[in-house]
Amino acid sequence: MEGTLLGTLDGKTAIVAAGAKNLGGLVSETLGKRGANVVVHYHSKASELDAARTARAVELAGAKAITVSGDLTQPDNVEKLFDRAIEEFGKVDLAINTIGKVLRKPIVDTTELEYDSMFDVNAKSAFFFIKESGRRLEDGGRVVTVVTSLLAAFTDGYATYAGGKSPVEHFTRAAAREFADRGISVNAVAPGPMDTPFFYPQETPERVEFHKSQALGGRLTQIEDIVPLVAFLADEGGWITGQTIFANGGYTTR
Repeated sequence: MEGTLLGTLDGKTAIVAAGAKNLGGLVSETLGKRGANVVVHYHSKASELDAARTARAVELAGAKAITVSGDLTQPDNVEKLFDRAIEEFGKVDLAINTIGKVLRKPIVDTTELEYDSMFDVNAKSAFFFIKESGRRLEDGGRVVTVVTSLLAAFTDGYATYAGGKSPVEHFTRAAAREFADRGISVNAVAPGPMDTPFFYPQETPERVEFHKSQALGGRLTQIEDIVPLVAFLADEGGWITGQTIFANGGYTTR
């Protein structure tokens, strides 16, 4: 066995939606190092190898892992994801959703197809993931959804991205109230622009430099900045619930 088991999540089972690579991949590995068995979700064949590598990293840390594919904009696939987790591990304690799709485009140029896709990925999938979490999580469970710091921005181009993520704040607050009698905490984490492959195609080099200039240290958010917060909320931070936590080096604030 390689790696270090922190042990604080021993016996727990986590589902990490979009858990194969980038932010989701590091979340999966980190929860595994804390002792949780991890269901590594990935969307399609393109991420299959990444999911397998992440699952292997979880296992090398001493926990167990499986991979499950599916388009979570389809509620049936969300149900199947939880079914598979319970079939394999007997229960689900932690539900972490890192799914997101970015589009930077003026409102007047945005098509109906683009609008529908953005809201399906960023809002619909999050709603049904939270819904299934409320149905299937063990008492005392944790739900965390990744949103965006653009929720607090006054800027152009991101109407369907920030707009598609904004309902998740309301889903989070409602679910926190509705699940409270079972001790389930529900929160959202709002990173600043992250240094991942999803960010750069949307921006010019000049705008990348502007985004960097707005945060501590003149840099973009790193996935390593976000994962400790997600892990905290999934573990010892259970007294926090119904919140959107901005983790962005001061990029935006409320």
